[in-house]
Amino acid sequence: MNTPDERRAELSSDCANCFGLCCVALPFSAAAGFPYDKPEASPCRHLAEDFRCGVHAHLRDRGYTGCTVFECFGAGQKVSQKTFAGVDWRSDPGSAGDMFASFAVMRRLHELLWYLSEALERPAAEPLRAELRAAFDRTERLSLGSPEELGGVDTDALRGEAGPLLRHTSELVRKAAPGPRKDRAGADLMGARLRGADLRGSCFRGAYLIAADLRGARMRTADLLGADLRDTDLSGADLSDALFLTQPQVNAARGDASTVIPDALARPAHW
Repeated sequence: MNTPDERRAELSSDCANCFGLCCVALPFSAAAGFPYDKPEASPCRHLAEDFRCGVHAHLRDRGYTGCTVFECFGAGQKVSQKTFAGVDWRSDPGSAGDMFASFAVMRRLHELLWYLSEALERPAAEPLRAELRAAFDRTERLSLGSPEELGGVDTDALRGEAGPLLRHTSELVRKAAPGPRKDRAGADLMGARLRGADLRGSCFRGAYLIAADLRGARMRTADLLGADLRDTDLSGADLSDALFLTQPQVNAARGDASTVIPDALARPAHW
């Protein structure tokens, strides 16, 4: 298994080595932060011949918020360079359907690998290390399959099998947090006023935190797996070692120069 830094690099988008798959395989809709509707398997009007975005520096100004919050977890370059060995969908149009379908599966596999990789890095999860490593290795092997093999992967079942391991990891990490550890899993906290709250070690799995006020909140070791952070105000919040926080969640939230996020994540340009 690679080092944590190497795993993070492989599980982060590298647009220079991708055939613009998110810009063509996925649909756009005005309701999801795009200026127009686009069907799946149709190139964005700004996708250049070299598969780069022609308006990348002005996405938010032009209304492409959906693009700025998206993260493929490295699925794009893997499908482009490994699954299809560097042969793009323009030069081989017959491969387009399989390539786009593989991209959808690969993204789900790589997102799961991101969670398992993080769990492996947590010292508190040492009792689970063998099981976590086995789950990671199995998922990685599946990600190396052919387009036909990827098409047969049941990603929902795979995530269901890994779920208890990730949940147990969360419990082991969060039990060391001081004070009461709130369980807000799946809670509707849209617009909630939680400014300055001590939320260390709390569980927000699958919670709706849309437009919530979390300015200055202390959220170290809080479990944020699957939490909806669209327009959540994280200005001054401390999420330095929050559990299972991903780049798309950070990208969808609002923050500022004083927001602290895990080292593995990039600070969004719009903060």
